[in-house]
Amino acid sequence: MERQAIVSYQTPSGQTVKIIKHSFLSIRRWPVKRVAFVAGLHGNELEGIYLCHLLTRHLRGLQASQPEAFKGEVHIYPAINPQAIATGNRLWPFFSVDMNRLLGGENGKSLPAQIAGALLDDLKSSANIVVDFHASNLHLNEVPQIRIIDGFHKKLIPLAVHCNTDLVWVHPPSPVFESTLGYNLNRAKVRALIVESGTCLRLNCDFANSLFNGMLNLLYQTGVLVPAEPPPPVEHPLMVQPSQVALLQSAHAGLFVGHTKLRQHVRKGDTLGEVIDPADGGLLQKVTAPETGFLFTLREHPLVYPGSPLARIAIKETDLL
Repeated sequence: MERQAIVSYQTPSGQTVKIIKHSFLSIRRWPVKRVAFVAGLHGNELEGIYLCHLLTRHLRGLQASQPEAFKGEVHIYPAINPQAIATGNRLWPFFSVDMNRLLGGENGKSLPAQIAGALLDDLKSSANIVVDFHASNLHLNEVPQIRIIDGFHKKLIPLAVHCNTDLVWVHPPSPVFESTLGYNLNRAKVRALIVESGTCLRLNCDFANSLFNGMLNLLYQTGVLVPAEPPPPVEHPLMVQPSQVALLQSAHAGLFVGHTKLRQHVRKGDTLGEVIDPADGGLLQKVTAPETGFLFTLREHPLVYPGSPLARIAIKETDLL
């Protein structure tokens, strides 16, 4: 394994901070397929950081025992926003900016903008395929899923089905995506998958292990990694578009108490939870499934207000290819 700092900078207190890339190189000469894994763009999203640890540990052992298995290259960027990670903060400290909203336009010459640009350039020169790991916010818990912008789906779904996620969710284009890493990689012809799993500031080992197996399977299916024994088989994900997602929202301010778990197949009318009045204990809203389907988002933070999201249900499976 090779370890390289793609960029380093000094903090206002004089500390030197390095953003590190771990590289596992191929036994073959150029050209080879190259896959990169990215985590920590948001400092409070820890699932991907742990996944990069699992991948690095596994690949180190495999490289020591089976160097011939590396038919392509693997590059791991485990902690892109190290200061934000150290504080458990989504945003870049001192500047208070979202590092995943600094690409694809005129974003000035601030330090976070320069580093975001350097990351994009390094990925474009190092990888044909990129997996960008994210987690949800403190309010919602998400099953492992891949989110794809419509228009890129024909090239990305054949990769996404190998990643052992519960579902692949295709979103319509929106201006909010145009400044993100994933959008700009795809626009540059580097296929980028955006994985979202769990909730921020938490680790779900079951989700992480599922995704770990999925990433090994992706490396195997793309021919980057060909070990003596293939990775375990993975599940085929549900394929959903926005019209096939039912969003449940709170109609009141109160406390949401969930009565079910993620990854459940629910029927129309099933009770998912309730919103209660914390002052007098009265029932404000009985939350029921509006459609039959797969529960892939559930409220984690109990405090809610009118319009707060409570759950999402994937209504049915469809073929997007």
